[in-house]
Amino acid sequence: MTDRTFRIMVRGVFEQLTEEQRAELLAEAPDHDVLFARFTPEGHLSYDLRARADFTFRFQESGAADEDLLPATARAEAAAMEWLEQRGYGYKNLRSSAEDLSKAALGKRQRRDRAAG
Repeated sequence: MTDRTFRIMVRGVFEQLTEEQRAELLAEAPDHDVLFARFTPEGHLSYDLRARADFTFRFQESGAADEDLLPATARAEAAAMEWLEQRGYGYKNLRSSAEDLSKAALGKRQRRDRAAG
């Protein structure tokens, strides 16, 4: 059986950042611009701290069955929390959403290409 691709988004809000932490995040903001967001195995962080304190980590994992999605989501949440906590960044309202791309609806072009064979 082929591996399924899972896309997991872990969202939250920065909380009680010190002035130094805020300055650090603002200095690194070009590397975390939402316009360049992507799903990666190690997780890609995006935020726009000038607009609001929200952040999103995007993770890509794989699995062989439906049952693999829940543990993949738990690993993504743990990795996001570890990244934040290692840097001493406060956060709240952490929540996750996950999608199994093998079950995602196909667009018109994808359906046509599949039918063509």
